[in-house]
Amino acid sequence: MTRKRKTARMLACLFLLGSLQAGCAGEPAGEHGEDGKLSVVTTIFPQYDFTREIAGEQVDLKMLLKPGEETHSYEPTPQDIIAIQNSDIFIYVGGENDAWVEDILDSVEEDLVTLRLMDCVDTVEEEYVEGMKGAGGHSHEGGTEDHSVHEIDEHVWTSPENAALIVEQIRDILVREDPANRDVYEDNAKRYTEELAMLDGKFRDVVDHSQSNLLIFGDRFPFRYFADAYGLDYYAAFPGCASDTEPSAATMAFLIDKTREDKAPVVLKMELSSDNIANAVAEATGTKVMTFYSCHNLSAEDFENGETYVSLMERNVETLREALNGWH
Repeated sequence: MTRKRKTARMLACLFLLGSLQAGCAGEPAGEHGEDGKLSVVTTIFPQYDFTREIAGEQVDLKMLLKPGEETHSYEPTPQDIIAIQNSDIFIYVGGENDAWVEDILDSVEEDLVTLRLMDCVDTVEEEYVEGMKGAGGHSHEGGTEDHSVHEIDEHVWTSPENAALIVEQIRDILVREDPANRDVYEDNAKRYTEELAMLDGKFRDVVDHSQSNLLIFGDRFPFRYFADAYGLDYYAAFPGCASDTEPSAATMAFLIDKTREDKAPVVLKMELSSDNIANAVAEATGTKVMTFYSCHNLSAEDFENGETYVSLMERNVETLREALNGWH
């Protein structure tokens, strides 16, 4: 059992005890708030932003992950559990990183409506590509860890096409739970899916008119769905949900060699992530480092400035253009 899941189970037990002692204190799940609006709680930024685009001011919306926090280090607090219990709709990703959610859901009212993003799209497995630390199996407690069986990749929103499918599911739940605002939800979702289609078209245009289809990541790679959507190849230090932060010497040498061999003009990293690996590869090869946004979260500054999934992905359009066109 992961530390995060142990923490969630302990908090769930404490929460249940507190609920029994408090009697009917707190608003039960499945009932609208005092302002009559649906209460929607999301774990991380993508579904928060999608819901915000569809619902506008028609719902009370909360994101558990604070801007600037890294998703893989997030642990639920008692306040987070209370927020989930008091919500009408709870939207989470699913997968290993959200294993804690299942224990929380066992402790809340049955009326709570949930949506799991990994149920909204066709999922694929994380993969260990050549050069990644651990690719091809590595020593683990006296044996060899076989990476032929991989975890499902959780980062389903990184493809705009997948984002549109998720938006449709959120729209349908909002319409079902709040039919009085059906027109608002449907109109906003239609507008937003058109924006996502335009975004998808921009990425396809970049790829179709580029000299290369290879990305070099000095970081984790949570972009499997994105790469598959546009036929891109990649090399990276780690897969998307790797717990490793220090690459092996072999991985560093491989990334440096591939950057030189393929004359890659840019080494990429994620937002809210260390740039040490990318900087080391760039320094050794005379390239530069750029950020490619996974949109799992955003900085506090970007959040305050009103950045969105679409605006961050628009930055990716230009970064992709530069990364795929360089010294060739």
